[in-house]
Amino acid sequence: MPLYEHVYLARQDVSAQQVEELTAQLKGVIEQLGGTVPKVEYWRVKSLTFRMRKNRKAHFTLLNVDAPPAALAEIERQERINEDVLRYITIRVDELEEGPSAMMRKVDRDRERDDRRGDRFDRGDRFDRGDRPPRRDRDDDRGDRPVRNDAEATEE
Repeated sequence: MPLYEHVYLARQDVSAQQVEELTAQLKGVIEQLGGTVPKVEYWRVKSLTFRMRKNRKAHFTLLNVDAPPAALAEIERQERINEDVLRYITIRVDELEEGPSAMMRKVDRDRERDDRRGDRFDRGDRFDRGDRPPRRDRDDDRGDRPVRNDAEATEE
């Protein structure tokens, strides 16, 4: 059977539990039509690049699917009918990706970076001047140097 990656975006107003129920419903349809869903990833609520049907954010969910084309046609039909689904895309792939997807690796990497950095609002040491001397204005700097006129410059 062909392999697919299917991503759908659900409205920001629905709860994460409702998104899980929708995912379970889509997974059930695929399994009834002779397919399997080896991996499901919920990518959480993310901001959209542009507004879609008056929504600025959406729940993102990925389904790795091993199913006949009729099963994908049926879940896409159901997503068109469902008012909670903003967009969906299905891509046929040669092989399914093992392990976490790129989006989940990015979330883990961001979480690790935040853990290393500590509290986001504790940035006192970042703006500390340390042992640097105080800044001087340009006018103060001119007074320290001897002024040379053009005659002295041509003699050298």
